[in-house]
Amino acid sequence: MSLRVAVAAPFIQSGTRQLQENEFVVALSLDRDWFSPDQAKRLIDVATREGLLERSDGALAATFDPADVTVPEEFVPDEDLLRERSAFERVLDALVAEGMEKHEAVGAINALQGELGVTIETAAVVYARRQGLEVDDLAPVARSAIVDGDGDGDDGNPA
Repeated sequence: MSLRVAVAAPFIQSGTRQLQENEFVVALSLDRDWFSPDQAKRLIDVATREGLLERSDGALAATFDPADVTVPEEFVPDEDLLRERSAFERVLDALVAEGMEKHEAVGAINALQGELGVTIETAAVVYARRQGLEVDDLAPVARSAIVDGDGDGDDGNPA
């Protein structure tokens, strides 16, 4: 959720759904003082991989409506946003964004993982789909966790 907020802030500030990359970097680094310019560029990479931004000829377009996002006045994004998140973390964020309590979602995903004997990523994707969430972009990530994993359903990822 906070990744979406951090990405939305420059668009909200400009009142648009498209910005030049340098405008986005300036908004996050100089205007808001949330990140260094290099970190802001890293955020663009992470947000692009997670489907929140699309790049085209030096421009960035939000794939969601930034106007639907509220940036709390006291909000300061954590540097953890700059690291690649697992499919489990991404699904969990999506569930929380839809109003589900984090501890309830984790418990339900863990129970489903035990029931199905699959990785936590796979259980998260299945659970989200059962809740009516669109997570098709994460299904290949979960599938690769099964194919690349040892097949015992325990990926050692604490949930």
